[in-house]
Amino acid sequence: MMEYIIHKVQYYETDKMGITHHSNYIRWMEEARVDFFEKIGYDYSRLETEGIISPVVGVECNYKLSTKFEDTVEIKVRIKEFKGVKLVFEYLMKNAKTNEIVAEASSKHCFVNNEGRPIILKKEFPELDQKLKELVET
Repeated sequence: MMEYIIHKVQYYETDKMGITHHSNYIRWMEEARVDFFEKIGYDYSRLETEGIISPVVGVECNYKLSTKFEDTVEIKVRIKEFKGVKLVFEYLMKNAKTNEIVAEASSKHCFVNNEGRPIILKKEFPELDQKLKELVET
C-alpha cells in the first residue's frame, strides 16, 4: 500500500538562495508517515494512548532536484520492511507539476513503551503487528 500527501513548499522552508532547506524533507517524511498511520486506523494519538511510541532510529535522504517556494511536492510513503521490531518506510518525493523526482528517502523505526523499553508488537499488540505485516511492499 502506497499512500501519499501533497505539500506546498512554504516561504519559511527556503534558504537565502530560495531553495528548500534540506532539513524540511525530513519533516515532510514525518508528515507523510503520520498521515499513513492515520489512514490505516492507528493515528499517533491512538498509538500513544495504547502506550506505543515509534522513535526514528535512522534516516536517509538522497536529494535529486531542488524545490522552491510555492512548488507542490507529492510525497509517497510505503512500508518497505517490518519484522516485528524494526519498521522501515520508503519515501518518494516528486514535483507534482513536472512529475520529476526531487528526493528518495527512508526512515527506520522501532517500537518502545512509555519507559523506552522495546515492544514486541506480535505479543503485545497483535492487531497492529498483523496490519503492518500485511502492508509491507517489496
